[in-house]
Amino acid sequence: MQNKKVVFVSIIVLIAIFLGAGYFYKNEQTKKSIALAKEEALLFQRPYSLVIGNKDAKVQLVEFIDPACGTCAQFHPYVKDILKKNDGNVKLVVRYAPFHKNSAYAVKMLEGSREQNKFMDVLDFMFATRAYWIKRHEVQPQILWNLLHKVEGLDMDKLAKFMDNSKTDEIIKQDLADAKKLGVTKTPGYIVNGKPLQEFGLKNLIKLIESEL
Repeated sequence: MQNKKVVFVSIIVLIAIFLGAGYFYKNEQTKKSIALAKEEALLFQRPYSLVIGNKDAKVQLVEFIDPACGTCAQFHPYVKDILKKNDGNVKLVVRYAPFHKNSAYAVKMLEGSREQNKFMDVLDFMFATRAYWIKRHEVQPQILWNLLHKVEGLDMDKLAKFMDNSKTDEIIKQDLADAKKLGVTKTPGYIVNGKPLQEFGLKNLIKLIESEL
């Protein structure tokens, strides 16, 4: 009789251990899943990333840009139009992939203008004047700097001080690392709600966005 009680108690203990281990495993897996989901979300939008539009929009349009990229310049008005037509429903997350030589200087100027709430004005200006500050697919920093004096309201003294800041270097480094993980090898690179634009083209981009609305 005593042996039966010992066996019964042993079985109960084993079941308790099994259930406890199962709960612990599930709890750990849940934590890992949450951490993985957060990390995956960060691949698309870092805390420092510039977000244009409703932050709670249904559609997240991530665009990896290079200020020296001609195709980025061509698509820029269309992207702005997409945001305007879908105001509140689509947000643009700007990421950097400065693949052209010296493009990092242009990115720094953009980030410096962002500090003055002049990001879009400067980006518009850069794209509109590409022919003047890009020679043989290479950014000419001094020419671009001289041209930026024409951007109304841009404080060049503040911008000059910002250019010594290493913060943008870290942003570029992280954005390029994320671009590599996401398979972005050229600009502009578009990702809509985590889905990369498989076949490049304006119609395909609009179609992908509409499918997520």
